[in-house]
Amino acid sequence: MALRNLFIALFILGFAIARAQQDTIALKEVVISDTQLHDFAKTQSVQQLSDSTIARSGASLTALLLNNSAIYFKENGPGMVSSPSFRGTSAQQTAVVWNGININSQLNGQTDFNTLNARDFTEVAVKAGGGSVVYGSSAIGGSVHLDNKLLFNKHFNNELRADGGSYDTYGLNYKLDAGTENFSAGLSLSRNGSDNRYKYPGYNTYNDNGQFYNTSLNSALGFKLNNKNILRLYNYVFDGERHFSRTLAAPSKSLYNDTNTRHLLEWTGLYGKFTSRVKAAYLYEYFKYHESYTSPTYSYGKVQTIVGRYDALYQFNPKMKLNGIADLTSNHGIGSSFGNNTRTTFSGALLWSHAVTDKFQYEGGLRQESGNVYSSPLLFSAGARYTVNPLYSIRINGSRNFRAPTFNDLYWESTGNKNLKPEHSYQAELGNMFEYKNVKLGITGYYIRLQDMLRWVPGTDGVWRPENLDKAKSYGAETTLSYQKAFGPHHINLDASYSYTVSKKDGSNAQLMYVPKHRAVATAAYAYNRFSVYYRQLFTGKVYYTTDNSAGIDHYNVSGIGAQYTFKVIKGLSVGAQANNLYNEHYMNVASRPMPGRNYTMYLIFKF
Repeated sequence: MALRNLFIALFILGFAIARAQQDTIALKEVVISDTQLHDFAKTQSVQQLSDSTIARSGASLTALLLNNSAIYFKENGPGMVSSPSFRGTSAQQTAVVWNGININSQLNGQTDFNTLNARDFTEVAVKAGGGSVVYGSSAIGGSVHLDNKLLFNKHFNNELRADGGSYDTYGLNYKLDAGTENFSAGLSLSRNGSDNRYKYPGYNTYNDNGQFYNTSLNSALGFKLNNKNILRLYNYVFDGERHFSRTLAAPSKSLYNDTNTRHLLEWTGLYGKFTSRVKAAYLYEYFKYHESYTSPTYSYGKVQTIVGRYDALYQFNPKMKLNGIADLTSNHGIGSSFGNNTRTTFSGALLWSHAVTDKFQYEGGLRQESGNVYSSPLLFSAGARYTVNPLYSIRINGSRNFRAPTFNDLYWESTGNKNLKPEHSYQAELGNMFEYKNVKLGITGYYIRLQDMLRWVPGTDGVWRPENLDKAKSYGAETTLSYQKAFGPHHINLDASYSYTVSKKDGSNAQLMYVPKHRAVATAAYAYNRFSVYYRQLFTGKVYYTTDNSAGIDHYNVSGIGAQYTFKVIKGLSVGAQANNLYNEHYMNVASRPMPGRNYTMYLIFKF
């Protein structure tokens, strides 16, 4: 299946390159698919990660967001399972959105951030706070947006990157960006792997059985049929193999294979004040798990998802927009532990945005979702933004969001519960933005109230079953600070953020497991002509891995440094080096799974 999709995407791409080289007319026009993020999220915090930030980070989405966002990651080691926690919520409560489509797994309700290569996407953004009105299930703590923009003008660019580092780690990435006035094509092809056998710092034990390999292909095609109609096709294929590594307590021989393919066809019609978008998507996820890689016995699961969506936008004037969305989704899953099941869901949403004046704007939305298995509550969102003066602006937002039960929750053999209700939340946030010359400061306070929390709990017979049990709350504050200064050939960038998070179940004073109260990241970068250097620091406070907070993992400070030089003689060639965990910190972010000590990476980038 993975190879077939790979060949299909390469064939389409080959046709795209041929078309891109024929037309010589130039007209600049950028087209994106996730328009709601740009048009209806003005009252929430949206962080757009720059190209330079993506370039100096590791290949995986975990590596990028770990050091450049407020998201905390629980990672079982480099390349292993990686679960995010946003504003004290769980991995299942963080949505990942690919070109406007929610791609969280229908099996366990989350996305493993080590199964996405950040360099495959042209835009990566992080939106804090609820987003279920637009993106559906899981968008409670926040959402991560992966997009491929299409540029309609004459251009033809290539980039090849090769990485090599400690523990026989390697990475290869090729990118193509080509277009004409009426055609645009983008491609990213990646291969990453590592033997991943490092000595646990402070222990006489190695990270055995930790090797991983993955290949991904991401392509985007755009056709301007005429001045009113645009056709776009997006494809993403990921095929990975991981040997889940041992812990301090026990060895491991497990092997995990997973394949994900995503295809999206979109037709956009531009008819004056009215814009029509029709989307059809096919998503496929498959896993195969061996308890021992020497054994032919394995468990498996797969889900095929078909999405049909109609998106209608009416712009009354440049400052007032109304957007209606109708969505029909069908999921068909087959697995060794949950049988053969199908569920169908329909949703309808209305979004409104109005810039009353240059200083004041507000927005709101409603969503209702129902299906053959569950019906979500009526969801809403509302927010406003006001610019007091050039130095200060304030924004406020409130919403109701939800997370649907997964295939595992509903259909797990002998224990699944088809009567589960979606968990839902009420939340509010208040943001303050200060800006003076080259300095930007943001301070946001938030509160999340979670109800009908889905949890697997043991019954009187000792068997674990999913139930709607708990109520919980999460509250805290996020602070961001940035400074940019250019004088002559010198450029200085400083970025820092700090998060304070309290997350508790009702009736308990214990912090929820694997939620740090304190977390901070900072990066300082300096560039002079063709040379650049950066230093970054990550602090993560103590986390607990027991419900009563009787046992936990100590806080840690991890640093990194890197430098890059672009040659003048060989135009387009850059060489770089990085040192990770610079001070050889002994730390874990999951119990009994030490992270690597000091390690190194070197890379070459060739643009042509």
